[in-house]
Amino acid sequence: MLGAIAPRANEVCHGLRGRRVGARMRLWVHRMIDKEPLRLHVPEPSGRPGHETDFSYLHLSPAGEVRRPPVDAPAAGTSDLAYSLIRVLDDEGHAVGPWAAPMEPELLRRGLRAMIKTRVYDARMLIAQRQKKISFYMQCLGEEAIAVAHTLALQPGDMCFPTYRQQGLLLGRDDVDMVELICQLMSNERDPLKGRQLPVMYSYKRAGFFTISGNLATQFIQAVGWGMASAIKGDTKIASAWIGDGATAESDFHTALTFAHVYRAPVILNVVNNQWAISTFQAIAGGEATTFAARGVGCGIASLRVDGNDFLAVYAASLWAAQRARSNLGPTLIEWLTYRAGAHSTSDDPTRYRPADDWAHFPLGDPVARLKRHLIGLGAWSEAEHEATQKELEAQVMAALKEAERYGSLAAGHLAGAATMFEDVYKDIPPHLLEQRRQLLGA
Repeated sequence: MLGAIAPRANEVCHGLRGRRVGARMRLWVHRMIDKEPLRLHVPEPSGRPGHETDFSYLHLSPAGEVRRPPVDAPAAGTSDLAYSLIRVLDDEGHAVGPWAAPMEPELLRRGLRAMIKTRVYDARMLIAQRQKKISFYMQCLGEEAIAVAHTLALQPGDMCFPTYRQQGLLLGRDDVDMVELICQLMSNERDPLKGRQLPVMYSYKRAGFFTISGNLATQFIQAVGWGMASAIKGDTKIASAWIGDGATAESDFHTALTFAHVYRAPVILNVVNNQWAISTFQAIAGGEATTFAARGVGCGIASLRVDGNDFLAVYAASLWAAQRARSNLGPTLIEWLTYRAGAHSTSDDPTRYRPADDWAHFPLGDPVARLKRHLIGLGAWSEAEHEATQKELEAQVMAALKEAERYGSLAAGHLAGAATMFEDVYKDIPPHLLEQRRQLLGA
């Protein structure tokens, strides 16, 4: 194109010799000719199979270094917290800094047990899927501290709008029947959802666990709307929304931030940055030159970036955000920095796109090991108790699995009956559906 422009431009320039406009045009033409062609930047992960990952891109802060602002701080006053990293546990397992709020050892013990239970549950369900007892499963290996600590910071009646990797919100509670969860995975006769949901997409209203949607980022706008409704009713319950780093690229994410900011919705907006959206590195969603937490500040929302593998930091940040929401101070966006240690799902092989030993080198470590070390340092835990707890919970999960299998599994059959498709749709089943059900049952 420039080749065609240049001769004609020279003619024009010669015709306007001596005039300033001719000099300007000649300058413009030469600049255009000398310019490099435009190109796009496509982010690349800092590690691939056979090449160790360089985790220096994470920009970590030393434990205890990041300040803790008052709960009523203006959103703009949290901008530095969106780029630093809130951490409490140091390398020796000590709780340090302004976010190290006093926690009863019993609460910490409860949190550690819940994380171990979640990890044991995940491991056993993965085996069950390989045995063809369930069709599909998704682990939260390496991310257990986020959901478990968060659920301990909430109050009865609060509603979480989770993704498929927050099973710790349920397993961190004492009032959720594990057998019922496994029956949902198996879509069997005792499945409370009657086979209408994919495995791991639980729904548990009384536990504040909104039905999981496989569509990305929808839970963000749902949570904001639920929180707004709670405020309109004059209630005291808050909402907690969950998405991964990849889902921040969805339009629903930005719509939710706008509504949450404008109406000061009582909601916690959780972005779990586990570095990977299936095989797509987090930089593709925009996490390369900035942070996901920074997007909240840009929308006028108080924002925090937190070590998601630090149980104490997660609990402290969750409490801060919950108190802010309950005090009519508006939403908080929290980016939880963590690492998806396992595959995206049982349909995924992560060794095809990242180093197989990545998790072992992740600088924020293992959340279970870190809390264990802290408790041992307090004299509230021991290696012997840890081993005994592991065995106890493995037996508990195995017993729940065997009980659930009594009601059927993918391999054994006894799945939710097809006739249930006509139920729970209308209060009174219309005649044409009654006729279809009669034909299906052959009665």
